[in-house]
Amino acid sequence: MQEKDWMSVFQEEINVPFEGWNFSRLTETGRMQEAPLSWNYASVVRQRMRGIQSLLDMGTGGGELLSKLQPLPSKTFATEGYLPNVEVARANLEPLGVHVISLDGDDELPLPDQSMDLIINRHESYLPSEVYRLLKPEGIFITQQVGGKDNHKLNHLLGAPVPTDYLHWDLTFATNQLKEAGFSILEQKEEEAFTRFYDVGAIIYYLKAIEWQIHDFTIERYADQLVSLHYDLQNAGYVDIPTHRFIIVAQTGRKL
Repeated sequence: MQEKDWMSVFQEEINVPFEGWNFSRLTETGRMQEAPLSWNYASVVRQRMRGIQSLLDMGTGGGELLSKLQPLPSKTFATEGYLPNVEVARANLEPLGVHVISLDGDDELPLPDQSMDLIINRHESYLPSEVYRLLKPEGIFITQQVGGKDNHKLNHLLGAPVPTDYLHWDLTFATNQLKEAGFSILEQKEEEAFTRFYDVGAIIYYLKAIEWQIHDFTIERYADQLVSLHYDLQNAGYVDIPTHRFIIVAQTGRKL
């Protein structure tokens, strides 16, 4: 197949709508598979939900994960900063009694002091002092984060610059920040795993979603590299992209 023909195939992936934080187009067809970590974020959260009355999910995406954590506390809130996701989240979560807050930034969360038993955060930015402000005495903060070494192989394969803004972002840096804000660290783990891709179209769809990975990514700009990668994948069958994750469970220093 000539390059211009591959471009039309690649364009199909660009044109497929992506909403919420939903990669089912890739995962349900097996085109992308994530290697398991030694922990499961949802299971860690469930353990801490027992008996709580208030919960905040920061960066809920389309509410896909939060909706699966039912039954939810009577006071459950979710924030989302990406405007196209807000309506998706409201459609998924408001029937469950969740109040979805459209938010620009994480410096000021529009909720009262010491109003939350549990705050959860999966792959979303946060300000430690603001999270601390919202939590009740002995309140819990659970966050799983994408580390600064994540997905760099994608950049190398396509000859794109590696993002440097978050190279410092790892478990040690994050736990030190939380301790400075007054938190005690109850649990912490950090691992490098991988995501396996079986075709270039899946990589294109993925890069469209994680637009910060290659800031100037377009199929036209990276056409030669994409075609070359396609043939490499045909020969090898798949490519593994190293990932970087860490999880922290922290508790406020306030006493009941």
